[in-house]
Amino acid sequence: MIAVVDYGMGNLRSVQKGFESAGVDGVSITGYPPAIVDADGIVLPGVGAFRDAVAHLEASGIRDALLAAIASGTPLLGICLGMQMLAETGFEDGEWSGLGVIPGTCVRLPDVVKVPHMGWNTVDYPRPSPLFDGIPAGSAFYFVHSYRLNPAQDSCIIGKTEHGLSFASAIQASPNVFAVQFHPEKSSAAGLRLLANFGRIVQEKKQ
Repeated sequence: MIAVVDYGMGNLRSVQKGFESAGVDGVSITGYPPAIVDADGIVLPGVGAFRDAVAHLEASGIRDALLAAIASGTPLLGICLGMQMLAETGFEDGEWSGLGVIPGTCVRLPDVVKVPHMGWNTVDYPRPSPLFDGIPAGSAFYFVHSYRLNPAQDSCIIGKTEHGLSFASAIQASPNVFAVQFHPEKSSAAGLRLLANFGRIVQEKKQ
């Protein structure tokens, strides 16, 4: 089972439907920490404020469940705010502790670019990752965000996008932790292929 984490923020059903359209079965929406720990794969989506999201993860026990699952090697895919919360610290209306999975910070896009960054934009690959198997470099994905993950080390960056500046639009922090700033569930064929790739990664981990 792939668990789409329900912590009260984001269109969870659209993520679940995206996996269904990609041919990935067994995707369930849950906010129950034991179910998250026991899942074969985890998707952490989200749209909204960093502070509110991490506070809910902490209060609900989901934070500890996520960290336990990641430590055990369970594949995880963060989407949009779900990517940003993997950072150590978020700077949105203050300074807040993230999940600390990726050394780095979540910072606002600079005022010299259009904020929010909304619409289709291309992603190029500084290094290969199974998350982008079969998806040509320069493929377009759909973005909606005002903040970005700024990793401390470039070695985890598997996708870069230009929007007045070059920023990390996809990361692979370890063999089992992936995240994207864009919304694959809203990104047509390329997005569905990415979701199918993550489903394959989960299946291969089970074998």
